[in-house]
Amino acid sequence: MNENLWKLLEEAKQNEQLRQQLWQTKEEKDPALALCQLATARGYAVTVGELFAEGEEYTSNLLKSCNGGASYPLEGWEDSYDLFFASLAAMQ
Repeated sequence: MNENLWKLLEEAKQNEQLRQQLWQTKEEKDPALALCQLATARGYAVTVGELFAEGEEYTSNLLKSCNGGASYPLEGWEDSYDLFFASLAAMQ
């Protein structure tokens, strides 16, 4: 997960109001953009592109590895957005 999202999670551990604001982003028309805007406003710059590119890059690297990369298609890949909210849910 993006380093800035980890920092935001660390802050959210200590701040109930922030946790509520983070959950509220899921209700927005563009939840990923709302999360990135909130994170950036709090000093943790994150873009939507970064948010989703990390999971894709990781999976792509698995499939193109020269030392025994995955020889089968993966059923899916986790993205930072889903991992972020799974971690946030674990705090509750």
